[in-house]
Amino acid sequence: MLIRQKAISSNKVDILWCILLSFRGRGKSDTPKAGYDLEDHISDLEAVVQHAEVKAFHLFAYSRGVSYALGYAQQSIGAVRSIMVGDYPAEHRTMPEGWADDYIHNYLIPYDRSVNIRTAAVRGIQRESTQIPLDRPLELPILVARGLLEGSLISDTDLARYKQMSPSVIVKEYPRSGHALKGEDKARFFRDLIQFADEQDDL
Repeated sequence: MLIRQKAISSNKVDILWCILLSFRGRGKSDTPKAGYDLEDHISDLEAVVQHAEVKAFHLFAYSRGVSYALGYAQQSIGAVRSIMVGDYPAEHRTMPEGWADDYIHNYLIPYDRSVNIRTAAVRGIQRESTQIPLDRPLELPILVARGLLEGSLISDTDLARYKQMSPSVIVKEYPRSGHALKGEDKARFFRDLIQFADEQDDL
């Protein structure tokens, strides 16, 4: 997840502050034995925002992190200036029985991705996650990025739900991507994110 804040230096030069957040059980963050539902992840985001003392910022999240970003924005009116969501519907999903083993043995281990998320966190997500809709109205600009190939997690129905959440929804679609938007469409995807945030700063 990425938090971006625009500031002005003492010599009146624009400065962009970006904070990259790894949630519990990911990256270099601690891995608690429990605490992997929606509210737990929202509390991680709250802690980072408070520690960094950012007051108004743009929020980008990808995949399951989208649910944490939406949950935070719905509870923190005024702090978030815009949201950019990467290929995930407006909901927090409960994970089916067997998902953790499949994810660990068919993705984490074969692709050596255990540094990104520990197995304890994967099992915690399956064990504790609850199904929660997150499509409440938000008075925020929203950028929705989705792949058009098989594997994308945003259906046409999901996209329609996003469009009902805010009067300011921009949709960007990537014809060479499924769920993974940082493949062949990576450069265009990143340009779209930067352009969207810049446009909100100029308003």
